[in-house]
Amino acid sequence: MTIGMPMGMWALYKGSFQNHLVSVLGFKVEEAARVAVAAKPKYKEIIAKLPPFEKGDRFKMNIANCAMLAAFLLSMDQKPAVEPLTHFYAQSMMNAPTRWFCRMEGKRKFSDRNVADMKATAALKAAELNPYSWNMEFLPYADGSGYEARFSKCGICTLMRELGLFDLVPAMCHLDYDMTDAGGTADFVREFTLASGGPYCDCGYIKKEGRDHDSNNAEN
Repeated sequence: MTIGMPMGMWALYKGSFQNHLVSVLGFKVEEAARVAVAAKPKYKEIIAKLPPFEKGDRFKMNIANCAMLAAFLLSMDQKPAVEPLTHFYAQSMMNAPTRWFCRMEGKRKFSDRNVADMKATAALKAAELNPYSWNMEFLPYADGSGYEARFSKCGICTLMRELGLFDLVPAMCHLDYDMTDAGGTADFVREFTLASGGPYCDCGYIKKEGRDHDSNNAEN
């Protein structure tokens, strides 16, 4: 992967990660600074080893975020458990720029353009071309209340397993709820994740004005 976009992500989130080491995980200020300094070259190393992503692959930022969290974890003397790490990751990622991005994405969540983009993503089957990407099915709900994005392969799982951090992946999965909530136009529903041993990751998006819907009732 080229370094341009990932270093932009580093600049956007590094301060938030460092600050929340203190406010969420209880690190001393000096220790948080040391971890952040040590994490930067680890981040560059992880990114440099990733193969190029396809032009139409919408998940490049996801793997960059994963690499950043992994770099911080690998720079800690002791890694946190999943529950505190979940809170740390959510607080670190949900800064003002992310919330703005989520609001913009929320406005187009159920638009014809976004549906077309989701169908194109499903057709790409990017993980067949790059093991650090995702394979996705697009499953609209039969009643028109939203859709499910169902993932059979996950780049985060691949990378974190290679780095010896696979047990901490569930801390990242929960961010889907936070980002959808910040979007303001959908409710997020899920039954399974690959990281927890499920058959797939189901990401269900139900229109706020739609009726209650069980993600199992997706049109297959």
